[in-house]
Amino acid sequence: MKFVSLLGATGSIGKQTLDVIASHPEQFRLSSMSVGKNIEAAEEIIRTFKPEICAVQNEADAQTLKERVDNSTKVVHGMEGLIEAAVSTKSTVVVNSVIGSVGLLPTLKAIEANKTIALANKETLVTAGHLVMEKAKKHNIAILPVDSEHSAIYQCLNGEDINRVEKLILTASGGSFRDKTRDELKNVTVKEALNHPNWSMGAKITIDSATMMNKGLEVIEAHWLFSFDYSKIDVILHKESIIHSMVEFVDTSVIAHLGQPDMRVPIQYALTHPERLELVNGKRLNLWEAGKLHFQKMDYDRFRCLKLAFEAGNMGGLMPTVLNAANEKAVELFLDGKISFLEIEEMIERAMLQAENINKPELDAIQETDKRTRDFVESLLNKGR
Repeated sequence: MKFVSLLGATGSIGKQTLDVIASHPEQFRLSSMSVGKNIEAAEEIIRTFKPEICAVQNEADAQTLKERVDNSTKVVHGMEGLIEAAVSTKSTVVVNSVIGSVGLLPTLKAIEANKTIALANKETLVTAGHLVMEKAKKHNIAILPVDSEHSAIYQCLNGEDINRVEKLILTASGGSFRDKTRDELKNVTVKEALNHPNWSMGAKITIDSATMMNKGLEVIEAHWLFSFDYSKIDVILHKESIIHSMVEFVDTSVIAHLGQPDMRVPIQYALTHPERLELVNGKRLNLWEAGKLHFQKMDYDRFRCLKLAFEAGNMGGLMPTVLNAANEKAVELFLDGKISFLEIEEMIERAMLQAENINKPELDAIQETDKRTRDFVESLLNKGR
């Protein structure tokens, strides 16, 4: 029996993690969880899974939830509550599926508490990859990727000599606007941006997919997870999302990981590694039904956010923090209808141009830069951009 701490239980990854846990009650139990503000969903999860701890975002919601559930589940709130959910139970694995840089501190604390990390929160490694990987190495803690792309690479590398790898190849669906020109992107709506052709995901990550920032964050994450230089990480367009990623070796051979676009597969693999379980109600991949698979070389001028991510990764230091914070704030403004779609990348670039960089920043510098960058992007609204 594995006891699981699930951070971000009501998001897309969180819901699918709960599905995996419910499908294998003899293998997994939910020991703690966190939610944002969806108290109704939290109440339902608590009644179904009976975790020891539930963390919510604010104190008022915590009080409301306490009145609705029995005392067998402790309800906590804020960052302290989020950390408590990550470290203070008998869980052995923490599934971090919260959205944004808020996932960093709980990850660091969970590593210190000797929890295995099943990581779906890209921003943790993007903003502080050097701190996270150094701490994981110090405590001998495994960080298992939940993103389908990184899980694919992880599996393709299994048993291989890392020194004989030529390149990591991340595949990208292209998102909601993959067939549009830059000129056609000028007046796209939030509703159109949220209509992803392949995956069912939360709003923020769906917008990131449309801008290709999601793939940019994955490039930086892959750099830290697998210790590869950015010159050895490539991205190609693959509209069907059947091949989740590939690894090319020095002898020109390529190993690819294929499967249906179902996030329960990498979630379950991270929870069962190195074993595998049946995926309940999983759809088999019949290639004769898929027919043709299409691939296209990445156009970095068309997808400027991906280009900016490579630039930030190569610069290192605080620049990935700036990239991520600016993107989070700009996406928030787009979802609120305050800026246009193309202004997302413009704000990110302006934030990077004004930022001061330092190498190997400590946590305080990362957190301060994150806040300062968000404030800068917000200020652009008042300056007429």
